[in-house]
Amino acid sequence: MKVLWLCNIMLPAVARQLGIEASNKEGWLSGLASAVLGAQSERGIYLSVAFPMGKCSGHTASGQLLEEGVLKGEIRTDQGAFTYFGFPEDVSHPENYDSALEKSLGRILEEAEPDIVHCFGTEYPHTLAMCRIYPQKDRLLIGLQGICLLYAQAYFANLPENVIRSVTLRDYLKKDSLVRQREKFVMRGEMERQAVGLAGNITGRTHWDLACAEEWNPKAQYYHMNEVLREEFYDPSWQEGTCIPHSIFLSQGDYPIKGLHYMLHALPEILGKYPDAKVYVAGNSIVRCATLTEKLKLSAYGKYLRRLLEQKDLEERVVFLGRLNGEQMRDRYLVSHLFVCPSSIENSPNSLGEAMLLGMPCVSADVGGISSLFDGERDGILYQGYRVGCDGGGELEAISQRLAKAVIRIWSDPDRMGTYGANAKQHAMLTHDRQKNSQRLLEIYQNIYDRVPHSVDSKKVGV
Repeated sequence: MKVLWLCNIMLPAVARQLGIEASNKEGWLSGLASAVLGAQSERGIYLSVAFPMGKCSGHTASGQLLEEGVLKGEIRTDQGAFTYFGFPEDVSHPENYDSALEKSLGRILEEAEPDIVHCFGTEYPHTLAMCRIYPQKDRLLIGLQGICLLYAQAYFANLPENVIRSVTLRDYLKKDSLVRQREKFVMRGEMERQAVGLAGNITGRTHWDLACAEEWNPKAQYYHMNEVLREEFYDPSWQEGTCIPHSIFLSQGDYPIKGLHYMLHALPEILGKYPDAKVYVAGNSIVRCATLTEKLKLSAYGKYLRRLLEQKDLEERVVFLGRLNGEQMRDRYLVSHLFVCPSSIENSPNSLGEAMLLGMPCVSADVGGISSLFDGERDGILYQGYRVGCDGGGELEAISQRLAKAVIRIWSDPDRMGTYGANAKQHAMLTHDRQKNSQRLLEIYQNIYDRVPHSVDSKKVGV
């Protein structure tokens, strides 16, 4: 059985061979790849992996440059070997569909001759291109991750109207205002809907993505499959005695959906009860303005966050950590007193899963599919977050107050907080069980392979 993965990023093993810095995103793919490679002899599976690259031509020393700008090479690991394919795509503008993708991916299909194509995520145009050209729709498997069209509905996340309509110099030059950012999500979402509608098989893991799959493609076979998370998070356990008292960790906050503004509105009330409270935010900092250049680069959302920091006297209470790799993220979780997910929308955030795996106390907005992996009042505290159709400053303040009260409540009962963390770890070890989830994926492949008749034309590429 030949399986072709279509991924949004280059796997770290490939990046190392090509001498490219590996992405910190979707680190769980490496663990899943190891499991599939480990089953090659038992299951008779041969894996190929395709991913977008910038200029493939600069890496011919480590691979073969094919027609349509496709780079082909082979990686050998301790678990086994796999073929990789890099293809050109402008991932910085995922709202734009480029028909050249169909030719590049068609070339990859000719080389890989897959029995099953597995697309990880629907957020980029390459998934739609693959869904259009791969002829065996019943052998096409799509994994739902984020769902752009639904994310667009919650994109403004109760921001004040004057902030939503604001356009800084940076926004104007980049054509990237908040309104335009939401429009891009809508455009990506329309491509996403088409891709889901073409696939014969879908994997998901929450009640929320199941409802989406049933609405967009009721004829597709839906498979429930939980995710394998990054290796660094399976063994350690959070200990209250080794953390920084009253420190809050957010995994990112560089665009409205991630809800950093809710946290900043909630922080003064938290400081009233716990004056030493401090918030640490990983990922890109969009609030830096120490130099003229940095001021000119401020986005409307970054400028709004900057203003909140200044007006609420929070500049010494919020620390931006920059980009962190897996080990650095793990270490930050372990020294933090609380993990908070204040997003306006999520399907099943891996950041929350990682915090749960470590046994951390967690507070999260009850939005999207979060309640499918996080039990409120058992694993931690869920509070009512963003609701579609409920915008405006009043709702922003109400959500922020609920967040503040949840943080204060979890810290005010240390025994209960410890129970939450233990329950969260136990739950996450089941949800993110590496062996069980890897086995589930192999079962899905086998089910698709056995269920769909083979034909001579199955390798022929077309719409």
